[in-house]
Amino acid sequence: MDTLQRKLYQLIIQRLNGQDIHSEVYRERIFELVRKGIGGFIVFGGERDSVKAFIAELQSLSEIPLFIASDIERGVGQQFQGCTVFPCQMAVSAAVNKFNPEDVSIMRDAVKAVALEAIEVGINMLFIPVLDINSNPDNPIICTRAFADNPEDVSWFGAEYIKALEDSCLISCAKHFPGHGDTSTDSHIALPVITKSYDELMMADIVPFVQAVRAGCRSIMIGHLSVPAIDSVPASFSGKILRDLLRKELCFEGLIITDALNMSALAGFDNLPARCMNAGVDILLHPADPDLMVQQLEDGIRSKMIDEGIIYTAVERILKVKKGLRDIKRAEVDYIKNNHLSERITEMSVTLVKGEHGLLPVNFGDAHLIIAGEDKFYEPSVWEDKFKNITNPPIPPFLKGGQGGFDTAIFVIFSETAAWKGRSGIDDMEKDQLIEMIKSSGRSVVISFGSPYVLRYFKEADILIAAYDKNEQTQRAVINCLTGKTEFKGRLPVKIFD
Repeated sequence: MDTLQRKLYQLIIQRLNGQDIHSEVYRERIFELVRKGIGGFIVFGGERDSVKAFIAELQSLSEIPLFIASDIERGVGQQFQGCTVFPCQMAVSAAVNKFNPEDVSIMRDAVKAVALEAIEVGINMLFIPVLDINSNPDNPIICTRAFADNPEDVSWFGAEYIKALEDSCLISCAKHFPGHGDTSTDSHIALPVITKSYDELMMADIVPFVQAVRAGCRSIMIGHLSVPAIDSVPASFSGKILRDLLRKELCFEGLIITDALNMSALAGFDNLPARCMNAGVDILLHPADPDLMVQQLEDGIRSKMIDEGIIYTAVERILKVKKGLRDIKRAEVDYIKNNHLSERITEMSVTLVKGEHGLLPVNFGDAHLIIAGEDKFYEPSVWEDKFKNITNPPIPPFLKGGQGGFDTAIFVIFSETAAWKGRSGIDDMEKDQLIEMIKSSGRSVVISFGSPYVLRYFKEADILIAAYDKNEQTQRAVINCLTGKTEFKGRLPVKIFD
């Protein structure tokens, strides 16, 4: 690398929209970044074969191998059409008994399948696993993305994921250090404050990251978090958190990556690139404008705000990791087999939280189905041929008042954990409506598709069921359990009742 500017571009992983790669203008913009020496791309969306071909083209044009990263916590199909969607991390934890060798084997097969599909598309840096301990039931952005609410399970599952990915020569990424689980604020919207003491953090939230380092994780993503017990500035540019804690105390020698720099948590802080680099960051992820970020870095070096030696150290660390990308080996991907594997884990994850088996199976012909929550996930085809009586949102006034009590009422509640949304679960008005309806019904079944914490509001229901995803595959798995076709096998990974 012959110029300082090229080194600065090497520090950046920029967004790439897979749906836009058929536009010549967009393609040329991406090619221009490659010619400037961009470090890599985080890819969102698109069709498998098109994205695969474009990534291969980018790699052939790049002087240095590109990091091709992606958020694929639910498998490569989370981002790319034609790939397999796997259950979320909390569903995997619910499905897999870590003391059962058969369960563990199934999970390892699933992670290997994700790795092979990633390699097939051209992804070499996987922004998984999430190692946050979801100890706050109102967490709007972690929730089912976490394995559990305790450090032991999160550490064990995280280490298993990391070892499987690193064994495939892929770069795993543990996130979001030092722990995004104990907050009710989404860092896409505002800066969360973690109020735990240093000792509490070390005994809980930091534990999975200690195990991640021991498991060979080669990158760690820093959460945009305020942690007053350690430092007065956000973790993203805290030398105490990155250099003193992560580098020195945890002995981490891999890549330190910021969370996306277009998020609102750091709004109002100036000189972000300089602050991050001075704290010990190696990679600046997803800036709003990569050219502007390079200009800001150049200005920081000229003004002596940034020591040029920091840049060289980060680039050396990046290039060292990139050497390992040559060892990635492609293998044939069996997408049909992977889909069956995903279905199996989904079936294993469905959790009977409350309910005597004498209340099951349920006769759908005699039941009334009420759809609630995020109705955009409702797939009529899954339910319409099984129920004579279905109520879709909004709930009619005569039902809200509990005047139309049912012998058997099945409440299907969809909730979503998503960036920029600001909450998970359902709103208070709808919650109160459902409570009224449960009280007026003879027998009630509440199913949560998404956050299991939704169930805490409906203790009076006869049967409570936790599913952890919202897709059709999960809905069918729950129907099979309700009708007695399959057994409930899942275990609840979090506490939802006091």
